[in-house]
Amino acid sequence: MKHTRLEPVTLWREDRDGGRQLEWNDMRLLIGSAALCALLVAGPALAGDAPKTKSDRSCFRSDDVNGFTVVDDQTVDVTITPKNVYRLTLFAPSPDIDWSLRIGIDSRGRSWVCQGYDADIVVPAAITGLRRYPVTEVRKLTPEEIAASRKKKG
Repeated sequence: MKHTRLEPVTLWREDRDGGRQLEWNDMRLLIGSAALCALLVAGPALAGDAPKTKSDRSCFRSDDVNGFTVVDDQTVDVTITPKNVYRLTLFAPSPDIDWSLRIGIDSRGRSWVCQGYDADIVVPAAITGLRRYPVTEVRKLTPEEIAASRKKKG
């Protein structure tokens, strides 16, 4: 029985020294892989969204909320203290929130609400019991915005 031996010459071209030559396709693969690695490493820097530092974060404890104002059917301002008011943007319009005398804030996993999807606004509904509206954005209002909303309300 005769055995056939595969030689490197049958698999790829070799140079004179017996080493494998880099083909054009091999070079394209190598350059493409290097470019992809560079993009993966530089991606977060190119995105432009710098991570928020601790001082930039807008956090409050859901237990500290002592009042709310409905801005529109998708926006609610919650009051912690007279100088600490946070604007919560809801995932979907809530037609019954404007008529509600009370709302609840159900924080997910912990009592701090710092960003969207950390909490749900819970609104009592006449027929269904409770309706939940996920919060998609949390933003602390500036003193000027607080004063403007109080002028508009009063």
